[in-house]
Amino acid sequence: MTEISSAADHQGVVDHGPRNRRVIWLLLAAAFVVILNETIMSVALRELMIDLRIDARAAQWLTTAFMLTMAVVIPITGFLLQRFNTRPVFIAAMSLFSAGTLIAALAPGFEVLLVARVVQASGTAIMMPLLMTTLMTLVPAAERGKTMGNVSIVISVAPAIGPTISGLILNTLSWRWMFWLVLPIALVMLLVGIRRVQNVTEPRRVPIDVLSVVLSAFGFGGLIYGLTQIGASVEPGTDAALAQAPMWIALGVGTIALTAFVVRQLLLQRTDRALLDLRTFRSPVFTVSIAMMAVMMVALFGTIILLPIYMQQVLGLEPVQIGLLLLPGGLLMGLLAPVVGRLYDRFGAAVLLVPGSIIVSAVLWMLTMVTENTSPFMLLGAHLTLSAGLALVFTPLFTSALGAVRPHLYSHGSAILGTVQQVAGAAGTALFITIMSTRAAVLAAGGAAAAPAVAGGVRAAFLAGAIVSLLAVGAAFFVRKPVEHPDDVRARVGDTAEGAPVVDTDSIAAR
Repeated sequence: MTEISSAADHQGVVDHGPRNRRVIWLLLAAAFVVILNETIMSVALRELMIDLRIDARAAQWLTTAFMLTMAVVIPITGFLLQRFNTRPVFIAAMSLFSAGTLIAALAPGFEVLLVARVVQASGTAIMMPLLMTTLMTLVPAAERGKTMGNVSIVISVAPAIGPTISGLILNTLSWRWMFWLVLPIALVMLLVGIRRVQNVTEPRRVPIDVLSVVLSAFGFGGLIYGLTQIGASVEPGTDAALAQAPMWIALGVGTIALTAFVVRQLLLQRTDRALLDLRTFRSPVFTVSIAMMAVMMVALFGTIILLPIYMQQVLGLEPVQIGLLLLPGGLLMGLLAPVVGRLYDRFGAAVLLVPGSIIVSAVLWMLTMVTENTSPFMLLGAHLTLSAGLALVFTPLFTSALGAVRPHLYSHGSAILGTVQQVAGAAGTALFITIMSTRAAVLAAGGAAAAPAVAGGVRAAFLAGAIVSLLAVGAAFFVRKPVEHPDDVRARVGDTAEGAPVVDTDSIAAR
């Protein structure tokens, strides 16, 4: 990230470039560490089932609980980032994550490990909106693409390489080392943050609506839980309708609570008291970007969960082999992200989003043709191509979405973006797994062997993903690069006697 722009200098803004760069890079590094844990356990479930003597349904809760906690906490971060300063929020996030990681490494049994994952997720949920809001506050519009490219590494690459890292660890060490190896890194980030992260925003007293928090927890939590239960296996001898009742109850409660939550936010935002201000959706660019982001997260998380299953159950590959096959795609996404950010700053969003969405859709259509005889190298090429397409998409979407809202709504826009990612990720996982399981069961009942049946299920799941991806291709033509309004430069950064930039709430109120 470069110095504060000359446009800001003309407004009399003191240059805090070195400090701002340091804060953003610390947040980027910390966010990468915490986001990595969202998918790091995806290929460790078999080892956990054996070591902790639990069944598959219980083991899956270690991922479900993480996603549930993220969905419940993220909507509250809009309030936290307005009420508290940058440094204490960072310390709270990394302290929670570090504590959860330590508890997980020492966990004597399943119950303690589950609690540890909830504590970890609480810190993770705070970190991403903090990073996004801080970046939007400090970086001029003309330079956000370059910096947001680094954020794309965190949001897209970290979960993509989680299975790779866990596969490599499990090849030689126990599952506990997934936490022991992360813990010292997390503690170093916490200590560095305590010493180096400075306050870069001015908190203001905002009330918190307890009813909104409750509705948010039941709404987003219910939806995530219900989605994760779609397609769950039913124990032999159990009535299928009775077994699926919790899923339908959760989806129903989630839908009702989320509807009530939206209505309450619309009422509260009239007096600037909303927990999650929905005025962000008044921007067409924000709305279209969020919708396209949801489709792409469905594709990303669905593919992340489905490819390892296919490689293991159909091709018979070991976890370490699966990890190594998926690693190049994650690395490619990371290498391309900063380049894409610079291209966004120069050429805008559409020139990247249109080809990127077409590439993603084309790969998903190609994966509808996999069989039990498909070469792993073909999958490697498909994953590399998919990663390149996603790299072209994520940075323009993040930057355009948040750049389209006014500065006093950055924290709310960041919280909405994070919440949509969690819900869409859960929906993608549920969609792909449900279709795969259903189709595989039908083929097995018709006499197909195990591997061909699973391969047929995988083809059906990718077909659904390919059809959904066409929505993103259409949306790509309607996303534009927002132009920062002169008033937003003044509202974004101001100069105080202490030399710290603050949000100019007076100019915001005047609007």
